[in-house]
Amino acid sequence: MADLKAENAQREAGVALEELEERWNAAHEYLSVDDKRKRHEELTALAANPNLWDNQDRAREVTTELGRLTNDLDSFDELRRALDDGSTLREMSQEALDAGSADVSLLDELAQTITQLQLSLTALELQSLLSGPYDEHDAIVELHAGAGGTDAQDWTEMLLRMYGRWAERRGFSVEVDEVTEGQEAGLLSATFIVHGRFAYGWLAAERGVHRLVRMSPFDSQARRQTSFASFDVTPLLDDDAGEIEIDEKDLRVDTYRSSGAGGQHVNKTDSAIRITHLPTGIVVSCQNERSQHQNRARAMQILASKLADRARQERRAEMNALSGDRGDNAWGSQIRSYVMAPYQLVKDHRSDFETGNVDSVLDGDIDDFMEAELRRQRASS
Repeated sequence: MADLKAENAQREAGVALEELEERWNAAHEYLSVDDKRKRHEELTALAANPNLWDNQDRAREVTTELGRLTNDLDSFDELRRALDDGSTLREMSQEALDAGSADVSLLDELAQTITQLQLSLTALELQSLLSGPYDEHDAIVELHAGAGGTDAQDWTEMLLRMYGRWAERRGFSVEVDEVTEGQEAGLLSATFIVHGRFAYGWLAAERGVHRLVRMSPFDSQARRQTSFASFDVTPLLDDDAGEIEIDEKDLRVDTYRSSGAGGQHVNKTDSAIRITHLPTGIVVSCQNERSQHQNRARAMQILASKLADRARQERRAEMNALSGDRGDNAWGSQIRSYVMAPYQLVKDHRSDFETGNVDSVLDGDIDDFMEAELRRQRASS
């Protein structure tokens, strides 16, 4: 009986390793590993040039790209070694089985190796979903309260916390640049930047209207309330991206007093900045820095990113390529519903992915929703 169990385990391991080998070969192709190795060689040569740092911006670009490519290639090569180790373990366990003495410890180690390989390859496949030209960038996120009155403003603040917790889980950092408080509670709007590799690629899957259904804490009769908030995201361009030129004559700059969720470090003088780009009507604000000059510099960077985003849409003749069709911030336009009463359910209406653990989702556990939407987009493209 023990030998039969060992034979079954050995056979299953063989099938699993063959499948993993096929997935690795596929990843080698769609991740363009050979092209990345050539690019790595080019960047290594550039980095070795002592004159590179004569242009510090260019040097930072080279070293950053080189570092990311090195990490990616090291991870891919480590996966190859782990696959080879798995094949060796299977051969050793097969030899033991053929000799009439099944080695349980080898089979256990083989099973653990296969499980880890499956997890690693899944992570690698996810990376392939983030292959857009700006997916690796930091992300500028805007939240706006929609229909639902005070509940919608409270919902906007809940979403700000949810995405902050999500970023924390991934090791990203969040910089809140502007908040507008609600009349009674919550927020009318918030603008924040998520810093981290692939922040924009992940958060682009969240673009749209988010709907909350719950027993309202602001209703004296505790009736069920439906409220809405919109989520928009733009890739943050580097200061030296050079994609857009802004004429100062096209700007209206207003100053106002910082307030709200900026925290104790916000300067309570008239240091907050609101910039309106008159030709397009785009408005950006920043109040989180310590001085008017710093707030203006950050607001200008955000404005440049938004204008570049708009220009890319126009060049591609696809007005929703990056900004998406957000629709009305109210009934019928939601991409996801968060239901807390009369039952517990979070459901994405695009991918149909859902979970009953609402508390976990509101605490930032939204990776599965993002992955499901990214896979849906890949399948439909």
